[in-house]
Amino acid sequence: MPATSPVTAPTAPPVAPERPAADPPPAGHRAAAYFDLDKTILATSSTWALGTPMRRSGLISSRALAYGLIAQIPYLLVGAGTQRSSSLMEHLALMSAGISRRDLVEVVEGALTTAIEPAVYAEALDLIEGHRRAGHDVVVVSASITEMVAPIARLVGADRAVATHMEVGEDGLFTGRISRSMLHSEKVVALREDAAAHGIAPSRCWAYSDSISDEPMLSAVGHPVAVNPDRDLRRLAQERDWPVRDFARPVRLRPRWEPPSLSTRASVIAHVAGVLAVGGTAAWLMARRGPHGTRGTRGI
Repeated sequence: MPATSPVTAPTAPPVAPERPAADPPPAGHRAAAYFDLDKTILATSSTWALGTPMRRSGLISSRALAYGLIAQIPYLLVGAGTQRSSSLMEHLALMSAGISRRDLVEVVEGALTTAIEPAVYAEALDLIEGHRRAGHDVVVVSASITEMVAPIARLVGADRAVATHMEVGEDGLFTGRISRSMLHSEKVVALREDAAAHGIAPSRCWAYSDSISDEPMLSAVGHPVAVNPDRDLRRLAQERDWPVRDFARPVRLRPRWEPPSLSTRASVIAHVAGVLAVGGTAAWLMARRGPHGTRGTRGI
């Protein structure tokens, strides 16, 4: 494959796709697998991975980058608890007004192949492929905004995405209002709605997540799986006898399936990773404005 290709083969020898953590339902029964994004499909926080590209683009300053990334350290070390995630979402709602969606899309799209693809877990791709081969729907469920989650869902071979809806005005700027959040218990509501809309019983579904904050979503399905779980989720999984998976092989995406054909303009959008999960998105917006509420400036 040419060196310039955005999708390259892993350096490690290929392995057989892993089976889902539980036996699939009988043939003829529709099922779905719901995947969290950061630290479940991706090996890191997506904003942590995208911080340097954003600085190089001039979207944020070096000082603002440092400030924003510091806000990510607790999530990377201990996970995103309910209170921490809610606080970050409040920052997101308050600080997003006036930010151009187009500017965000352009920077993330330009950095996808170098910053996001190498962080995709091989084990997550194995599971996604296994579910697809079994005829299951694959859905990415994330607190990130829809405009970002849907493209990465297509990128990794998912059928669709369920994510936070952020209002955008006619001028293309975020208004600062969230029409629907996808935090914590909202995920399970959305999961049930998605399953019902596609004629799927939650008892026939899988859910994968790393965070105790997703306990409602995990409890709502017949096959919950803890992936790289934080301390509280690992303890809960042991108590409830849920499977625990520890992913450790981030690799570049493998050409195991052909993504849907897209128009030139749509293909640009499709390269925007479903990035900046709620902690990361808020940290990025905080970084744009700087530690004292002022926007980061280009070229500083």
